[in-house]
Amino acid sequence: MTRRNTRIFALIIILAIGLSPALAAKKAEKPVNLKGFSEFVAKTMAEWKVPGMAVAIVKDGKVIFAEGFGLRDVKEGLKVTPHTIFPIGSCSKAFTAAGMGILVDEGKVGWDEPVRMYLPDFKLQDETASAHITPRDLLTHRSGLARHDLMWMGGQFSRRELYDRLRYLEMNKEPRSAWQYQNLMFMTAGYLVGQIDGSNWEEFTQKRIFDPLGMKETNFSVVLTQKTADFSWPYMEIKDKIGQVPFRDIAAVGPAGSINSNVLDMAQWVLLNLNKGKFGDKQIVSEASMAQVQAPQMLVPMPIQHDEILHMSYAMGWLVAPYRGHLLLEHGGGIDGFIAQVALLPRENSGLVILSNLNGTPVPGIVLYNIVDRLLGLDQVDWNKRIKDQIAKAKAEDEKAGKEADKDRKLNTQPSHPLADYAGDYENPGYGTVSVVKDGEGLKMKTPVLEGPLSHYHYDVFELKAMLLGTEQKSKVAFATDIKGNIASLSVQLEPSVKDIVFTRAADKGMTEKSFLEKFVGTYILPGAEIQVVLREGKGLALTVPGQPDYELVPYKGTEFNLKGLQGYSAEFKQDAAGMVTEVVFHQPNGTFTAKKK
Repeated sequence: MTRRNTRIFALIIILAIGLSPALAAKKAEKPVNLKGFSEFVAKTMAEWKVPGMAVAIVKDGKVIFAEGFGLRDVKEGLKVTPHTIFPIGSCSKAFTAAGMGILVDEGKVGWDEPVRMYLPDFKLQDETASAHITPRDLLTHRSGLARHDLMWMGGQFSRRELYDRLRYLEMNKEPRSAWQYQNLMFMTAGYLVGQIDGSNWEEFTQKRIFDPLGMKETNFSVVLTQKTADFSWPYMEIKDKIGQVPFRDIAAVGPAGSINSNVLDMAQWVLLNLNKGKFGDKQIVSEASMAQVQAPQMLVPMPIQHDEILHMSYAMGWLVAPYRGHLLLEHGGGIDGFIAQVALLPRENSGLVILSNLNGTPVPGIVLYNIVDRLLGLDQVDWNKRIKDQIAKAKAEDEKAGKEADKDRKLNTQPSHPLADYAGDYENPGYGTVSVVKDGEGLKMKTPVLEGPLSHYHYDVFELKAMLLGTEQKSKVAFATDIKGNIASLSVQLEPSVKDIVFTRAADKGMTEKSFLEKFVGTYILPGAEIQVVLREGKGLALTVPGQPDYELVPYKGTEFNLKGLQGYSAEFKQDAAGMVTEVVFHQPNGTFTAKKK
């Protein structure tokens, strides 16, 4: 689910050079060489400090290997077993795609019909995209919407609220013009599945996939997971030490990554995919829909780094690439403290599942390729060394980039206002609310995902330092003033592929309370006109001027309100020493006018 290490290690899969049926059958008879495999896993885990891992391997319709390694609970010394539950992260996406396939089989959805045919209120920033995006687009990362992961990671919104806020998120590509990973569109696909079924994505997936496969130990909630008898805690490496971290609850964006499972249950899922949608004597997903789900749809623009892995494509919830001349489908999953891998070798009728409990570790990918080499009967490539070299090179590049980051900093400057003036809540219709508070002699900023000190950088730009997934993140926060000279907004880079996200300063919460607003209600006299100020239940104050439309009064500062929709127009209520409202002063571009309270 997260971006970390995607530049270091691309998770792969399928498009194959096929074997003839006779040769394929002959190859299937060859036993898999697992000699020394368990020792290889244990050694690799120790080298990369991975506390625990579980692995299952499937071949020719059977689970030929299922084993736990290391610890699921370091503090208590509890071992990983094949039944240990781990979050599988984005490996959940293929379940959402299969669920959509079931609805296609039933004629309830079309892969290439507009989403608006099923969800009339579906809306993105671009109206043309809103009208033409299809279920296939949602499932192939080609909607044109940038990732915006920090919008949902804080868990502050429900699934419906996330869906409603899509329209406020900046798009950075034309639909179907480019592949760019997108969790929110998979969330939307799952929301669509639930709406069509008259339930929700979780109930549909449980009923139509988990239950028929006998996935009895699989669930959708990290809260429920922690009530089971055999689950893994999440771990993260921070300053060279491995420590337990909190679970991240991503239920709202669940169709993109909230499934929790173990390798035994997931092995049944692998069998379904290898058997073209059939499990036992039941066709759960039609062969035609499963073929669509597993077929390449979009080229993944990643450079070729190794001769064994050529150009990758994305299907629906699966990455597709030729691996050493063989068809491989794979998908990784990462969420705080966990990394998962699921892979299929369709022509060899083989597959695998790897679940681990260390954030951002490359070990599941290393083990994946070792298993694939064994399943293919090929010499084992030293992926451990290759990945280690890649990471070392990437770290060196990051350090160099960090040294050049401050080249444009202007020294010896000061903020334009006292620090207390920057404190307050700031709102964005897509991302919600961020807060800036006075913290001792400095400032502190809190978003639903990031929290840390704000240090002065230059002029009205500050630098936020916050931890995200075990790594310190530095973000520039630029404050802006309005025409009255007050701090009115801030902008911060929360999504690198679009412009900085702008948050508008919210009025003090007390300005929206009924007890505060009631005292301004009344009649105010201007020469030749009487102006009414009324309080509308649930909507705040409104201004009624004879012969004009009503104006909504938007809380601004103190006892001053802006007239909604009119730039530069405001109404400031004046009070006497006893706190009684005596007049209202209208500030307009053409002058200032005072109306006495009747």
